[in-house]
Amino acid sequence: MPENTPRTPSTAPAHNPAPAPATPVTATPAPATASRPGGPETTAAPARVAVAAPTPARGTAPAGPGAEAAPAPGRLAGPGAVRGAAPATGPEAALAPVAGPEVAPAGPEAGTAPAPVAVGTPGYRAVFAVREFRFVFVAHLFSLLGVVVSELALTVLVYDLTKSPLLSSLTFALGFLPYLLGGTLLAGLTDRLPPRRILVVCDLVCAGCVALMVVPATPVAVLLALRCAIAVVSPVFNGTRMATLADVLGEGDLFVLGRSLLRIVSQSALLTGFAAGGVLLTLVPPRGALVVTTVTFLASALLLRLGTARRPARGTDSPGLSGTLAVLRNRRVRALMLMFWVPPLFAVVPEALAAPYADEIGVSTAALGLLMCALPVGTIAGELFAGAFLSAATRSRIVLPLAVAGVVPYLLYGARPGVALAAVALFLAGATGAYTLGLDAWFVAAVPEEQRGRAMTLMTAGMMTVQGVGMAGAGVAAEFAPVHAVVAGAGVLGTLCLLAAAVELRATGGGDRKARRG
Repeated sequence: MPENTPRTPSTAPAHNPAPAPATPVTATPAPATASRPGGPETTAAPARVAVAAPTPARGTAPAGPGAEAAPAPGRLAGPGAVRGAAPATGPEAALAPVAGPEVAPAGPEAGTAPAPVAVGTPGYRAVFAVREFRFVFVAHLFSLLGVVVSELALTVLVYDLTKSPLLSSLTFALGFLPYLLGGTLLAGLTDRLPPRRILVVCDLVCAGCVALMVVPATPVAVLLALRCAIAVVSPVFNGTRMATLADVLGEGDLFVLGRSLLRIVSQSALLTGFAAGGVLLTLVPPRGALVVTTVTFLASALLLRLGTARRPARGTDSPGLSGTLAVLRNRRVRALMLMFWVPPLFAVVPEALAAPYADEIGVSTAALGLLMCALPVGTIAGELFAGAFLSAATRSRIVLPLAVAGVVPYLLYGARPGVALAAVALFLAGATGAYTLGLDAWFVAAVPEEQRGRAMTLMTAGMMTVQGVGMAGAGVAAEFAPVHAVVAGAGVLGTLCLLAAAVELRATGGGDRKARRG
């Protein structure tokens, strides 16, 4: 929930020895807002984003599999966004192209117009050219650090106090279960309140909960309750941040790449976060590590307050379950959510059973570490490749094929493979996660803006909940069947479920036609 202020990129024009013929552009409005901390906050006039290819209007899904998609824009030239490019000809020549909704810095210079930036094909570098995103990104780093360290430190603290493995492991389970409660009952807040206020308050709530954990007199039951409180507000924070990214980066390719970056950082946290937390716990006691967590949440709140613009609430839809049901009445949104929820339900099975499988084939704990790392490494590799080298049209076309193939590599477990082959299967399964970039674009196009925060909160809450269900289900199944058979069975059942979800999604438009309402 979570950044330091990165430097603003240079505004010097890029050198173009031989200007290419001007490319016609279309303009998509993208809000640019400005804020002044400690005083009145104003909303600036919308900026306009120049895109080198036709961009679907709001509510129109990008071209899906089997459909003719818009041409992919060209790659960014040079080390950063190209500035001072040749002007377009025709009626669009009066528009000042920019690389995305650049937000005026908060502070004395608030309200100044952003420097114009011409866009080729957006890449990850283009996303970092947006100042406000840089604040959100670094805040995300602080948030992840706080979550990872708090989970590890709290687990150690509970075990030190109780010597109970059950209560110690329960601290991890409590990170999943309350997501469903917070995601359904509190999702309406994300559209009924200003997004920046939600983000900052959620960070402060988490900081307060962790600060109470530091108090030596806090009993174990209260520690677990505080862990639940953090988990309840987490889906609200994550859904609001997702919806705000669409405001910061627009609804096109920059949003997709921004989401991808946040996911890559989250997956990287699985690889490095717990190791860093373990090192920290060798230097300080668990309560000392929790103090560090409190600081990270406070830093995130400060960065989001000073580095993001004030935006009004998106809508005033019904609170509670009635508003949630209103979102789910949209058939296309339901189909998209299923495509987000079904893959992680089965994807977590080999991770949940990694230790039992290592014991089944008789390998060392070092081999267990390889099995645990293979899936997130594959996910990072797949997302980086898709974001850096594939056009938006291509990413849209591969959504359904990759999603359906996501757990097919688990079938290799049926042969009871050794560590190397099992790690290859997990890496391939993780790499298919590149489908999420195209799916993100479909989702943001299908959801009405006034319901965007609630819909994204529901989606993220559902993803976390099904992971907990998948882990628990895998454990139950492994009580009655060999571990390798359970993983292979997850591959079969998961593929059948994903085929059904893909058929339903194509029936609602598949990404190549306008999103259908209801």
